[in-house]
Amino acid sequence: MNIETKLAQAGNRQDPLTGAVSLPIHHATTFAHPAFGQSTGFDYTRTLNPTRKVLEETIADLENGKRGFAFASGMAAIACLVELFDPGDHLISTNDLYGGTYRLFEQILRRKGIETSYVDSTDLSQVKAAVQPNTKAIFIETPTNPTMKITDIAGCVSIAAEHGLLTIVDNTFMTPYFQRPLDLGADIVLHSGTKYLGGHNDVLCGLLAVKDEKLGERLFFLQNSIGAVLGPQDSWLMIRGMKTLALRMEKHQENAAKVAAWLATHPAVTTVYFPGLDGAPGKSVHDQQCTGAGGMLSFEVEHESMIEPILANLKMITFAESLGGVESLMTYPAKQTHFDIPKEVREAYGVTDRLLRFSVGIEHADDIIHDLAQALQAAKSEVAAK
Repeated sequence: MNIETKLAQAGNRQDPLTGAVSLPIHHATTFAHPAFGQSTGFDYTRTLNPTRKVLEETIADLENGKRGFAFASGMAAIACLVELFDPGDHLISTNDLYGGTYRLFEQILRRKGIETSYVDSTDLSQVKAAVQPNTKAIFIETPTNPTMKITDIAGCVSIAAEHGLLTIVDNTFMTPYFQRPLDLGADIVLHSGTKYLGGHNDVLCGLLAVKDEKLGERLFFLQNSIGAVLGPQDSWLMIRGMKTLALRMEKHQENAAKVAAWLATHPAVTTVYFPGLDGAPGKSVHDQQCTGAGGMLSFEVEHESMIEPILANLKMITFAESLGGVESLMTYPAKQTHFDIPKEVREAYGVTDRLLRFSVGIEHADDIIHDLAQALQAAKSEVAAK
């Protein structure tokens, strides 16, 4: 079955009692036992909830995995999966990493005795050289947030297999519509479901999918024990949002390609990061493991002094954190999403004070470009007047 059909049918035919096409929301926290020693399969909602179960089965199906898990946020999902590791363990991670993940690794995991080495994972020789006797996993984003660097997933899987490591891929930017890391050999795929999967900036969610049943059992134990699960209302919102993922991702991608091409010609823009541009670094690898370029891009402007007036003069595009919603959002990573990464570290990875991250929405592309044009012009004028 094609992914478009899987998405549109999510939650349908799940209520044989009424035949409801829209999945019912089961707000119950506890469920009656038919008799002593018997269960309907649902006992307590932290362990399993009928609405969340459908969402978890859906993400597993979309990623071609064995089991799926839904959490209260993307960071809750990552916090749960890193409980697979013990004090003294070592992880290898993409260096251009989402700031919240970096904060978790550096300020929480390191305090617990789990260390992380950060490498340019676009260079597989660096990944291989970082392996230590106590290394347990390779954790990658591809494309990275926010400079859109591309990592060869299958290449990392090969290194991991050679050393008995797990491969974990954050697939938030691409979604299973464009990229399925488990098919490339990864062990765990994760999503901030808050972003493209939910798609409407109205639900906080994290999702995991795994390809191995034994690993799934370990994560189920951790999910149930820690308890940071997604509630039934939010599970329903996620399923509803995911039904239109295919349509939205196609429009996000179409608009992002037009915006990236326009930005690449603008005299105030020095660099555009978008895997769909001809000549983009890593494009050949990206095209081999993805079916699209997605809706995320970043760009650098000539001077840091332009940042504030650009953001102040946006009229239709919203200056806000997060990404992946139908509305266009612009973020300043140096002061927002990546603020917890030391300046010298993030700048070495390309997250400079001149960089803006742009989640291109599904509005008309001409309106998006018009808003960018007038904001850039206003910024140039304000800077020149000073």
